Amino acid sequence: MSGWRTRLAGADRRDLILGWSIILGITAAFMVVNSLTVLTDSPSLRLWTPWVWEGTSAAALGLLIWLPWLASLAAPAALLDDGWRARGRFVALHLAGAFLYSLLHVGLMVAMRHGLYAALGETYDYGPPIERFIYEFRKDLLSYALFVGVFWAVRSLREARETPMRPVSFDIRDGARLIRAPLDDILAATSAGNYVEFILADGRRPLMRATLAAVEVELERCGFVRTHRSWLVNAGRMSGLRPEGSGDWTVELGSLEAPLSRRYTPALDRLRAERPT
Repeated sequence: MSGWRTRLAGADRRDLILGWSIILGITAAFMVVNSLTVLTDSPSLRLWTPWVWEGTSAAALGLLIWLPWLASLAAPAALLDDGWRARGRFVALHLAGAFLYSLLHVGLMVAMRHGLYAALGETYDYGPPIERFIYEFRKDLLSYALFVGVFWAVRSLREARETPMRPVSFDIRDGARLIRAPLDDILAATSAGNYVEFILADGRRPLMRATLAAVEVELERCGFVRTHRSWLVNAGRMSGLRPEGSGDWTVELGSLEAPLSRRYTPALDRLRAERPT
């Protein structure tokens, strides 16, 4: 429940509004096409009949779009990458969400039709309830999947726009010289008095007058992790982790070894997640 509350608290309501607008636009188009198709196929029907059928379905749908949005927060697509148990949870949550969505959709739609038919002096006959619900559920299952997909796409596009582009290089000012080092070539950075020593993959060790804390601010968003008060390592270049006892570890970066202090628990957790299998 705590993970669900965290996702809900961090949800961007703009995703719901934009997704709602897209879905309503698609639904309106289908409503017009379906109504005209029914009138063409069944010219004996009264003119208002298919518009009532399709309009009540669309109106009920519009009132329930929040449900697949909430379900997409409770069971995000990221669960599909977390093993079979998480995938099973993803499927179970969305099947339950689709069933609830269909149940509410059919209930609202039928109630609206009864009301409109009564206002027109007619009686609406829904037909055998179970048989009709199974028919509607098959359609609603496809609609539900489409709506979840829309919300996923809207959120992914927003997050892509809001995520700053990762730089590909870092400027190391070594005295009067400027070294533009590709980030992947920087194995680690370590404190050296009033300087920071950068350890590059080609063996060079340029010095830049700066504090390690200042360098960390610039490099942490690029995948660098503070593992020790004097070390900052490139998590993407880690080749292994070795326990040293008393909670300390050694980070292996090819032939380079960097210390990981037991005081830097978040760094250990992150590097364990990055550890090669």
